[in-house]
Amino acid sequence: MKSKVNSQWSMVNGERSIVHRPRSTVLLWTIVYGLSALFLLVSCKNKAASNKKVFTYNESTGIATLDPAFAKNQSIMWAVHQLYNTLVEIDSNLNIVPSIAKHWDVSADRLIYTFHLRDSIFFHDNEAFANGKGRKLVAADVVYSFNRILDKRTASSGAWIFNNRVDSVQPFVAVDDSTFQVKLLRPFHPIMGILSTQYCSIVPKEVVEKYGKDFRRHPCGTGPFQFFMWEEGQALVMHKNAHYWEKDSAGATLPYLDALKVTFFDNKATEFLQFRQGGLSFINDIDPSFKDEVLTKKGELRDEWKDKILLHKKAYLNTEYLGILVDGDNPLVKNSPTKLKAIRQAINYSINRQQLMMYMRNGIGTAAESGFVPAGLPSRNVEMVRGYNYNPAKARTLIKEAGLDHNNFPTIKLLTINIYSDIGSFIAKQCEEVGIKVQVEVVQKSLLLEQAAKSQALFFRASWIADYPDAENYLAVFYSKNPSPPNYTRYENPAFDILYEKALLETNDSLRYSMYRQMDQMVIDDAPVVPIWYDMAIHLVNKNVEDMHANALNLLELRTVKIH
Repeated sequence: MKSKVNSQWSMVNGERSIVHRPRSTVLLWTIVYGLSALFLLVSCKNKAASNKKVFTYNESTGIATLDPAFAKNQSIMWAVHQLYNTLVEIDSNLNIVPSIAKHWDVSADRLIYTFHLRDSIFFHDNEAFANGKGRKLVAADVVYSFNRILDKRTASSGAWIFNNRVDSVQPFVAVDDSTFQVKLLRPFHPIMGILSTQYCSIVPKEVVEKYGKDFRRHPCGTGPFQFFMWEEGQALVMHKNAHYWEKDSAGATLPYLDALKVTFFDNKATEFLQFRQGGLSFINDIDPSFKDEVLTKKGELRDEWKDKILLHKKAYLNTEYLGILVDGDNPLVKNSPTKLKAIRQAINYSINRQQLMMYMRNGIGTAAESGFVPAGLPSRNVEMVRGYNYNPAKARTLIKEAGLDHNNFPTIKLLTINIYSDIGSFIAKQCEEVGIKVQVEVVQKSLLLEQAAKSQALFFRASWIADYPDAENYLAVFYSKNPSPPNYTRYENPAFDILYEKALLETNDSLRYSMYRQMDQMVIDDAPVVPIWYDMAIHLVNKNVEDMHANALNLLELRTVKIH
């Protein structure tokens, strides 16, 4: 429930201050804000705003928080990435590259990682700092940010990233203001990838403590954009960080954009209309309702659109799947036919993924007929793990062997969200054809995530976007010692766990990749999941946008984007 008084940023004599406005006034301002992003950029000097370069995109599912400790889905990750920096980051070729840390050292036993920080990075201006001016980031801020993730009082959805990986006594150490260390329990090859995730964004203690739980809507980082205004459900606006530390190859300060605006139209038709009229700089993915208007069945732009917009496509590290709860002690599982591996395998065999991709996805993505780990990783799981192809006869045989048939098969409820309801219906129909009764139930995304996390969803639509480019990130989803998230299915296989732990200690890449593939095959054979497709980042971009590129993590990268 909203409070009766809301706080918003205002420009007063060139400085930002907090203005408290009654609800009626807030409503009026919400209408004004919605008219044009340009009004949000008017300065106290009444400088003409027509030359301001504002990048606008829509987030139809909303943004739950701007606190990086809860950056568990794409909508939050995209926003957080603009506001914060991490020690290291991943480039377009999936390499670990410097960010806040300019370089690092690894001890001979691979247990201590020492990071040497830049001394020219400052937090955004905030009232929590002396004189309201952002102070310099130091190693103690990294220690605080990482300990905050582990602190149970924070209840971070990212706490699992350090689970059984970092030293249990003193995992994070500030040697001095510019030197930070991570101490591990045992060697863990993907630790650098983990440190690049949005969970590991560096936050200032003063601001977090000033706002408490309301830090979610009062973010303060060191990123290329800084928070200006957020009227939830209406618009989120960030302004260029004029003091951002990063420069381009010519020495010009990044970012090039003056501002970033996020709208929250929950109707995809409205979003597409806004894009066609130039109100949105780009849209991510294409809604089923208009994909045939824009794309051919092969996923290319139709001729009538080629001179109007740009199409950007890139395979990225995301597996779209159906999860099946397999915790035998859960009442939902005890009373369901999905407790039987044969039935879970039958569901996998019943789906014609190739047909689904062509007719429902216009070729956007690749049918997931291998493992859970998608294409694009050096372990080459997609090439070497054997998954499920369309085989309705095999599905019927498995059902019969399980002692079930169409007459005595109880209905299984599949939870999904609205934008995937048509795909849910397609899958339900195909399951029905082999004798598996599936009822599709559409729920809000937040509810689906909550129920899956609490093991209250038996059969559910999900996706796993890589936090870092290593197959271990996908296999961690099935490690029994991991909580939910990421182990939403509550999968437990002692042989898998032993191999997973062994792989973490392996320094030879070829041997470790072989273990990854063995684990992936175990998961596919036990079928706690139904992989549907390996995704593709697809962006429709207005032609006034330059230097915007899709990447393998589908992370919204705006530092070098230009608008003309």
